Amino acid sequence: MTTILVANRGEIARRIFRTARRMGLRTVAVYSDADARAPFVREADAAVRIGPAPARESYLAIDRIVAVANDTRAELIHPGYGFLSEQAAFAEAVEAAGIRFVGPPADVLRLAGDKAAAKDAAERADVPVLPGYRGADQRDDAFLSAARSAGYPVMVKPAAGGGGIGMQLVTGEAGLRDALARARRTATAAFGDERLILERAVARPRHVEIQILADAFGRVETFTERDCSVQRRHQKIVEESPSPAVRPAQRKALREAALAVARAVGYRNAGTVEFVLDDAGAFFFLEVNARLQVEHPVTEAIHQIDLVEQQVRIALGERVSAAPAAHGAAIEARLYAEDPAGGFVPSTGRLVHVRWPAGVRVDAGYEESDVVTSHYDPLLAKLVAHGDDRAAALASLGGALANTELLGVRTNLGFLRALLAHPAVIQGRVDTELVERDADALAPRRAAVPDEALAVAAVASVAPHSLRDPWGSLGSWRVGVGRSATVHLREEAEEHTVRVDDGARVDRHTVAPLDEPHRWALDGEAASAAADGPVWWVGWRGATYELDTAPRDRAIEALAGSEVAAPMPGTVLAVHARAEQRVRRGDLLCVVEAMKMELRIEAPGDGVVTRVLVAAGDRVERGQRLVEFRPAASSPSS
Repeated sequence: MTTILVANRGEIARRIFRTARRMGLRTVAVYSDADARAPFVREADAAVRIGPAPARESYLAIDRIVAVANDTRAELIHPGYGFLSEQAAFAEAVEAAGIRFVGPPADVLRLAGDKAAAKDAAERADVPVLPGYRGADQRDDAFLSAARSAGYPVMVKPAAGGGGIGMQLVTGEAGLRDALARARRTATAAFGDERLILERAVARPRHVEIQILADAFGRVETFTERDCSVQRRHQKIVEESPSPAVRPAQRKALREAALAVARAVGYRNAGTVEFVLDDAGAFFFLEVNARLQVEHPVTEAIHQIDLVEQQVRIALGERVSAAPAAHGAAIEARLYAEDPAGGFVPSTGRLVHVRWPAGVRVDAGYEESDVVTSHYDPLLAKLVAHGDDRAAALASLGGALANTELLGVRTNLGFLRALLAHPAVIQGRVDTELVERDADALAPRRAAVPDEALAVAAVASVAPHSLRDPWGSLGSWRVGVGRSATVHLREEAEEHTVRVDDGARVDRHTVAPLDEPHRWALDGEAASAAADGPVWWVGWRGATYELDTAPRDRAIEALAGSEVAAPMPGTVLAVHARAEQRVRRGDLLCVVEAMKMELRIEAPGDGVVTRVLVAAGDRVERGQRLVEFRPAASSPSS
């Protein structure tokens, strides 16, 4: 039996295992300490620990992964996406060990993975490329000169890697040097390569891409375009196929351009050729993603093809078959562990309640009771709907999001629901700047906790785990009321006192358990509630609330305003503050990286930095003090 090792984790590992099992392959998972109990580990035929939680010591450790492949007699290694998937050194090490790499060969990875070299190849193939700079001189002055020549706005990008990581939009010369510094930091941390390129930015662009499959015999197949224009901070959120903005003539031209680029770089296996579309309909080559894309399921849905199976067959030396005809429309939404109301800061914790919807494809990396850590990308799952036309696919996905429940971490579920209801999305008139323009409407500040959520949390907290006698834990009998209990609930600084009366009544509301765990009926309407220690999570009418039953720590309260703490676990990338520095509200104190995202840690108000407690490279936990701060009101007058 042929054995395939998946050098990845989460939903993509599970997705590859599904195809491997159907093909009759034996599967091997590699995992870090953080993933020891993850679903993908349980689902593999064999699973081997490769190191501690940090990716550089586990999922990026080439020698360890190849050693496991040898020990488990794997004939194939699939890299998934991210991590080592586009690393030429990994492909070389795999081939040197006599194992087949399920992806492009090393020389193609080097060429296609270098944005500057790929653009050169595209130009030689007569494929349009945006003006800009991709030279060897990486000094700031070279970029300043190129930006003046290309004209602002410009986009600064890492030359290596992909996924929108490190991209910086610059609207004028005053911001270019800072953007270059940020991009270099991110590029070095993410790809180990600080080289950058610059290109003229397109106003209100659409992002479209063509899936390709290429075999070792020179045959390249292209597929219907995917539209990935719904983005936030250059990270894709919603993807669909076909694009509502692409006309038949453009579709043909895009596929021909992708074919030309694939041939120019000698492509093999599965990949994606990405383009930007301006408002006049002209397209320009962006880059080649030399791997399977996160959004590949929408292509699979409309073409009725398994792209992972095709990858494996190409790696085994088989020829590519003609691309099946496309039918209908498909749309995918990425569900992340992040807090839209808090600036999309990634969220960590234990998933205490999970309910996936029926009727759509769900590629999930987590299930109930799994822990979301800060070590990896915050993607929880992808929901993919297919319909006879775009309207049907949108309706199906909207219904699926409405029937998805996740408690234990903050998620972008409500944000996705609002996004799919946005008129521009419904009409198919989106661009990559839509989310930033309408951020306040799509991700409003967190609303006050409604009485209904307080009622559900209060009743759930006093009910025992067994639902056979749900009111056995209520307090003493009161005349005219019966048994009752008082519950104290807190959301951040807001404290609430709720009395639960006999019959599970809270004021005018009646709460009753349903016939499945964590499910409740509030005045006959479905709700959900589950606890993680003293914290109760409540799902009500599409919103999620986090309510703490533990007493407020007065020591922490007393410190408020006198220190600056990490909003979540991460790594300190840079420290800008210094002791005795006077700062204004919003001044940058340090930068923390978490889940591929740079978090700006800013001064909470005017005052003086009294101590800096961290240095670049330090690992910090949520709530850990970074800077001690004396507010202006308590500063000595000058």
